[in-house]
Amino acid sequence: MTQSLELAMRNFRPALPLGVALSGGADSCALLVLCARRWPGQVHALHINHGLQQVAVVFQEHCQRLCASLNVPFRLLAVNAAHRAGQSPEDAARIARYQGLLDLARGHGVAPALQTIAVAQHADDQVETLLLALSRGAGTAGLSAMPARWSRGGMEFQRPFLEVSGSDIRDWLAREHIDYVTDPTNVDERYTRNRIRALVLPALQATFPHFRDTFARSAAHAAQAQALLDEMAEQDVAQVLRERDGLPLLASLQGLGHARQANALRYWLKSGFGVIPSAAQLRELQDQIGACTTRGHRIRIKVGLGFVERRGATLTWYNPVVLPHRK
Repeated sequence: MTQSLELAMRNFRPALPLGVALSGGADSCALLVLCARRWPGQVHALHINHGLQQVAVVFQEHCQRLCASLNVPFRLLAVNAAHRAGQSPEDAARIARYQGLLDLARGHGVAPALQTIAVAQHADDQVETLLLALSRGAGTAGLSAMPARWSRGGMEFQRPFLEVSGSDIRDWLAREHIDYVTDPTNVDERYTRNRIRALVLPALQATFPHFRDTFARSAAHAAQAQALLDEMAEQDVAQVLRERDGLPLLASLQGLGHARQANALRYWLKSGFGVIPSAAQLRELQDQIGACTTRGHRIRIKVGLGFVERRGATLTWYNPVVLPHRK
C-alpha cells in the first residue's frame, strides 16, 4: 500500500548531516520542512539553478525564504544544463543536477560535508518512470524504475517519498499552510511525462485504483531480477577477461550462451565505461562476435559515444574524441 507521509518519515533513517535537494516545488518543500523538524541543525538545503527558465530566480528566492524561516543553511549552485547534440534536454538537466548536488554536498572545505542526499520523487513519479520504460521497450534494468536508495560518487542518495502519492504531499502542505512554487513546464504537454500525468494517471486511477501499489511491486520484481542478472554477469565477465590487460577474450565470449553473452556484454560496457548499448547495437555486436572465426575478421561497432573494436583476441571500447588518434 502507498504510505502516509508520517510513515515514510518514520522509515527514513539517513546518516547525518543530511542534504535535501530543494527545487521549490511541492514535493521538495514538504521534504525539507519534515526533515528540518525531525533533525534540527542537521539539515542543509541544496538548490541547483539550471538557468533554463526566466523564472529560475523566482524558484531560488522562494527556496531562500523557506530556508530562512526554518533556520536551515541554504547551499546554491548554478550549473550549465545545456544539452549536447543527440542528448535530450531532460537528460542533460538531470546529469547536471545530480553532479551539482554532489558538489554542494561535499562542501569542498567551505561547508561541512554531508553524509546523505534526499530527493523528493514520489509514487506518481515512479509510475511515470515505469510507463516511460515500458514505452521504450526497456528490459529489467529500466523496468526497475527508480531505487529508493543508491550510491553515486561516494555519496548515499535516498528517496523517502517513493511510496507516497503526490496528492497526499500536496494535501499535507495545504494543511500546514506551506507555500511552494509551480514549475510552468510541469503543465506543458509537449513533454511526455506531463502528458502521462495529465491523461494517463487519471485513467489508471479510474480503472485500477491501486495501480501505484501494483506498479511498485512490478518494479520491485524487476529490480530483484536485475540484481540476479548483474550477479551472474559479474561472474561471467570475471571469467572472460584476459588477466594481463582486463579485456574480454572473444573465444571466451563465444563460449557463453546467447542470452548470457548479451548480459555479460551489457555489464562489461556499463560497469567499465558507463556505456549502455541499444538493442540494435548489442544485436549487431553479438552477430559480429559469432561470425568472428578468422584472425582477419574486423569488429568496429558504434556504441554510445564510442566504438567497440576487436584488438587481436580481445574486444575493447574507446571514445575517439577522448583518446589520441591511433595509427
